[in-house]
Amino acid sequence: MEILWFLIALGMLFGVLGPYVLRRRSGGIRQVAPGSPDAADPEAYGFLREEEQDVRLPGPDRDLLDVLDVVQATQDWRAASQLLKGTEKEGETRWQRVQAFAGAASLELAERPGVGGAWLRSWRAEAPKDPGGAQVYAEFLVQQAWRSSTAGSQDFRVILEEAGAACEQAALLSPGDPVPYISELAVARGLAYPHERFDLLWAKIIDRAPEHMGAHLAALHYWCGKWHGSREEADRFATSAAARAPRGSLLAALPLFAVFENRPELVLGDFHRTAVVTKAVEGALYAVHSARPDDPMLAHVRHLLVHFLMGAERWNEAMALLVRVDGYVGALPWTLHEDPAAAYTAHRNLVVAGFEASGGSPATLPR
Repeated sequence: MEILWFLIALGMLFGVLGPYVLRRRSGGIRQVAPGSPDAADPEAYGFLREEEQDVRLPGPDRDLLDVLDVVQATQDWRAASQLLKGTEKEGETRWQRVQAFAGAASLELAERPGVGGAWLRSWRAEAPKDPGGAQVYAEFLVQQAWRSSTAGSQDFRVILEEAGAACEQAALLSPGDPVPYISELAVARGLAYPHERFDLLWAKIIDRAPEHMGAHLAALHYWCGKWHGSREEADRFATSAAARAPRGSLLAALPLFAVFENRPELVLGDFHRTAVVTKAVEGALYAVHSARPDDPMLAHVRHLLVHFLMGAERWNEAMALLVRVDGYVGALPWTLHEDPAAAYTAHRNLVVAGFEASGGSPATLPR
């Protein structure tokens, strides 16, 4: 049995890396020893080393990182509260900041059980009517359920039920804010809301923020076949959102996320060059090129595009995106790995090798 699992694992590794490592045609990628004169050097392109990659965020948010540093150093929640008070309700940034604060508290608690995340407990105790604190606490419970217990277990359900109640309380404290309802989408997925109940929840979000990319990504999980929908329902949800998206909206990239969620367990052959994948990639590239440069969801789309462009050996386009995302790796597909920074840098280095094998160099790097 052990040899069977070994062979399966070996096959999966070959399926992912084989097309690149074994392609020895003229212009293809060749394996060389580290330090060889022919070895690609990512640092020649200004890329950061693995240990310098920030796994907390998909892209830069200096205000958030500065406040996180202050909160974690002093265990005083007031700076976090002030930052959220100055962050607009309907935008993507508020949702990302709530997630980041909740994630920081959750990781602190995991590292120091019973002690970590004390600043969030103080926030809720000292300012129970602060909308920001209520939202962070609700999202914290959601993340705790998914991180600390097995989906479907009794503990999982108990924590998610508490999270659902916390989402309701947060919504009452901040009328018009979609964030508590977006947090509840993960509760709906974990507790298997019937479609009718999920639709009612989704309507509350759409009424408040119809073009919210983060909300659409959270809802997409629910409609996938591995949860409470199917491949067809997930595709329909994504393509419908993309079709009604105005110019400049990153919702045009949603079908690419649906392809990623519905990808086969073992990717072999020319999957990344199929018509379905190519169409989704082109839609995402269009979304990236037409989006506002300061759209906080832009980094999410760029990271996933790197993954698919690498698979299709579109090295120049992948490199053009890498120079914009390097340094922050808190996004799909890297966050699915135990070590996101290691996963990202391994794939990035492969793109660099492919770029150089096709004639690229630091001097010709697309900017």
